[in-house]
Amino acid sequence: MTPESNGYAPAVRPVRYGVIPAGGLGTRFLPISRAVPKELIPVVDTPVIELVVTEMTASGIERVVLVVGPGKEWIEAYFKPNPRIEARLAADMRREDLELLKRAERLAQVKSVLQAEPKGNGHAVLQARPLIGDEPFAMLWGDDIMLGEEPALMQLIKARERLGGGSVVGCIRVGKKDISRYGVVAGTEVDEATRRVIAIVEKPAPEDAPSDLAAVHGYILEPEIFDVLAKQRPGRGGEIWLTDAVAELAREGAPVWAVELKGQRYDCGDKIGYVNAFVDAALGRNDTGPAVRAHLEGLGWKAPRGR
Repeated sequence: MTPESNGYAPAVRPVRYGVIPAGGLGTRFLPISRAVPKELIPVVDTPVIELVVTEMTASGIERVVLVVGPGKEWIEAYFKPNPRIEARLAADMRREDLELLKRAERLAQVKSVLQAEPKGNGHAVLQARPLIGDEPFAMLWGDDIMLGEEPALMQLIKARERLGGGSVVGCIRVGKKDISRYGVVAGTEVDEATRRVIAIVEKPAPEDAPSDLAAVHGYILEPEIFDVLAKQRPGRGGEIWLTDAVAELAREGAPVWAVELKGQRYDCGDKIGYVNAFVDAALGRNDTGPAVRAHLEGLGWKAPRGR
């Protein structure tokens, strides 16, 4: 399928906006999440939310909208200047620490909007509409990290440009024993790593899964998604789900592509996924890696080659 045949002009509008739903209650991380938003729990010394915003800015995103719930408005403050700490570090001539302090605020223009009621992740994305307007945008989950040679979001953006526009779903291949945990893509093959989406089946039984491509990490979405979300009726659990809206776009004939992502994914909304991300990050750093490796080897762990 060529860009001309999918209904989009070859010149594709660039993606400059990003949306991060961060309004969840974080119940899987109780008791710490009763006081600290799970998005601010650190991977070594960097909050998960900063890693997500960093992926966006590394992929060309200039403006980021955080969708937060009541009591979580101060996630935005993490990306704002802190004059008190800055003055203290400057007075003590702690230049390296000052650079670390200012790193997050230099990433992008970050604003937050409030999702007053927990009506689902689709409803959360809809709250960003006043700040996004009629623009295509990236959407990444606030607790999902993917590391590789190229940012996962950049892979989606490049796929969209190659395909001539449309919405793009990030995917990984999942085995039958885990497939029922995901939304699974049904579609027609475009190439080895791409399908045109016909439907997304939410959490199917292994025998009913239409493929082994599971929707994860994030999306590139055309602004038409807002109209679909605005008229969408609540689905399972009485909530509005983004996956349902993306599937509806595909049913209406809009180009929706599923692209297999390359890289190591960490679901930091899950305790095991978070621990794996923390350990791998600590092992990969010059300042923490040798000590962590020595500690693990003292427990009988043998490091794989190259680590």
